[in-house]
Amino acid sequence: MYDDTPRIPMPSLPIALTPVILTIALLALQIFYYDDFTPHIPLAIGFGITALVGWAQGYRWSDIEKGAFHVLHVAMPSIATLIIVGMLVGTWLASGTVPLLIYLGLELINPTWFLAASMLMCSLVSLSIGSSWTTVGTVGLALVGIGNAFDVPIYWTAGAVASGAFFGDKISPLSDTTNLAPAVTETNIFEHIRNMMPTTIPAMLIALAVYFFFGSAGDSSAESLQRIDMIKEGLSANFNFGFWQAFPLLVVILMAFKRIAPIPALFTGTVIGALVAIFTQGASVHDVLTFAHAGYSIETGGEALDSLLNRGGVSSMTWVVTLMMFALAFGGALERTRCLESIVAAIMKRLSGFRGLQTSAILTSIATNVVSGDVYLSIALPGRMYKPAYDRLGYSRLNLSRAIEEGGTLVSPLVPWNAGGAFVMGALGLSVTSTDMSALLYIPLAFACWLSPLFGILYAQLGWFSKRAETNAQAPENTSSGSFGHTAGMTGTPLEAEK
Repeated sequence: MYDDTPRIPMPSLPIALTPVILTIALLALQIFYYDDFTPHIPLAIGFGITALVGWAQGYRWSDIEKGAFHVLHVAMPSIATLIIVGMLVGTWLASGTVPLLIYLGLELINPTWFLAASMLMCSLVSLSIGSSWTTVGTVGLALVGIGNAFDVPIYWTAGAVASGAFFGDKISPLSDTTNLAPAVTETNIFEHIRNMMPTTIPAMLIALAVYFFFGSAGDSSAESLQRIDMIKEGLSANFNFGFWQAFPLLVVILMAFKRIAPIPALFTGTVIGALVAIFTQGASVHDVLTFAHAGYSIETGGEALDSLLNRGGVSSMTWVVTLMMFALAFGGALERTRCLESIVAAIMKRLSGFRGLQTSAILTSIATNVVSGDVYLSIALPGRMYKPAYDRLGYSRLNLSRAIEEGGTLVSPLVPWNAGGAFVMGALGLSVTSTDMSALLYIPLAFACWLSPLFGILYAQLGWFSKRAETNAQAPENTSSGSFGHTAGMTGTPLEAEK
């Protein structure tokens, strides 16, 4: 990965933990003491602390810079996807695509089972196309609008959307992380998917039951139904609905099925949305350019409807993009200085049995997600580091591939500065201010995402679904498909890291 840099020994555990602990302390001070959810500067300071630790170990500034920029370079497809999704939201609102989905949802979905329906819908779409990000940015966005009309708090809707979208992504053979985990552990992708069912099925069923039970969080009173009728009438009065409004969504889904790269697919959807807005809604070229950059803007005379529609644009993603850049630079510096490697190695020295090994693999993936902000690193690092331990104990690496998917793929949307969490917050309009951090409640309400790792830890302690080793031969189909996955084309990351 860094062939022009001398190999410097790993730092000791106390030194490796220093930037991690100090950064977490700064984040806690900023978020909990000052009650201000703006983690950008604490992460930037964490990068500086890591650079100082690396310098003390013998690294040059160019080495630290190279580590940070390497991760940022690999993450550029994700950042570009965020920006394009902002453009897409603006043009799809102007074209009537999102308003049409909201209108149909208000027609077909009952408030009492809205949350359960949202999770199931996102699961099916994500499973079909292998992309949690696309699911969140299109279907999830419309569901937020429907939920607002039903008077369902946005954090409940976002929790159901994240649960469905990332679980569908986790078990889809078209997903990049579903290909990545078995590739790193050298196992078969279809055996990997089957081996995830013991944690996937109960977590999904429990989440579905909770969403059914709390479906009544939506208001189905006469006053609420009257408000829904007013929103539907407002949508009909301000937009022309027909086949062309559904066309941009159909094109994006078709391109996903054809495994077209996400950036051109989403950009194509953005351009088609702009054309539909011009030819069917009467928008000018200047209008759609403005909507793509600054977000869609309309005054319908109804406050509830305006709050649903006035959003999107590249500018809406600025906070999220900068957060991702700070987090990824910090994670890249930690990896370059071998701090993360030192921490994982120290954990492995203290493991003597399968229970501790499996639990540590899950927790290491979770911790890497939290500290580095990179879902790929949270899969690749423990996947590489823990392989020999599973072989030594005589347990199948399928246990490891399941562990890193649970701690990697599913936890990523629960960490606000992770690529997955930042995308969920940006795409669904989860606004967090110093005086109102209620939007972060979507994290505990994404039940399926955190229940699965808990089941994994429980099974490890009980010895259930702990497959013994038979063969660890890697199948050709394990290589990442480059499909329309949730990290938007970053399929080469762990392979590049090993070069």
